[in-house]
Amino acid sequence: MVDPIIKSDQGVTLVGSGGLGEADLALALARAPLLAAADGGARAALSAGHLPAAVIGDFDSLSPEDQARIPAERCFVIAEQETTDFDKALARIAAPLVLAVGLLGGRMDHQLAALNTLVRHAHRRCVLIGAAEVIFHVPPRLDLALQPDDVVSLFPLAPVRGRSTGLHWPIDGLDLAPDGRVGTSNRAAGRVGLQVDGPGLLVMVPRRALDEVLIALQPG
Repeated sequence: MVDPIIKSDQGVTLVGSGGLGEADLALALARAPLLAAADGGARAALSAGHLPAAVIGDFDSLSPEDQARIPAERCFVIAEQETTDFDKALARIAAPLVLAVGLLGGRMDHQLAALNTLVRHAHRRCVLIGAAEVIFHVPPRLDLALQPDDVVSLFPLAPVRGRSTGLHWPIDGLDLAPDGRVGTSNRAAGRVGLQVDGPGLLVMVPRRALDEVLIALQPG
């Protein structure tokens, strides 16, 4: 456990240095108005006219020119090389919600590392926003309103079992694992319910379902 750099009772938008769609930042900030950047993600924030409240990372991908535009008290250098900048930042944000943009584009190894971070910090309410889908770690119970025939992909990054309602292909009794059975390209019949026996399962649904995902992930 590390001490938080950002403590907020409102949602936080966290921008990374991967592919960032034109509307991604505005979409996230409308729902999570406090902006933070993971290292080189600060460049995207500055280019969009936003000054991050905090920039967190090892600062190996932020140019000196861009760093000079950010007040020194907003720059937090985490020098260790055991984790990614996204991991460093997410671990140091204490907020009810984190919407992460700029992480589901660019290099594949960076995208896989971002998914790994979701599992490493499964207790945090974090949603990755991509060009076509949103991705999040499923809590022990989930009740999610979707449209009929919406794609629902379930991808395990650890062995996990669960139960479902509202899926065309139920997962009851199945052993899901990253080196075994996965649940890609399932379909919703409408409202989807999931219960899982442990951490490790990621859910991917259409981007237009973002607000429904945020409702479903509300605590309590």
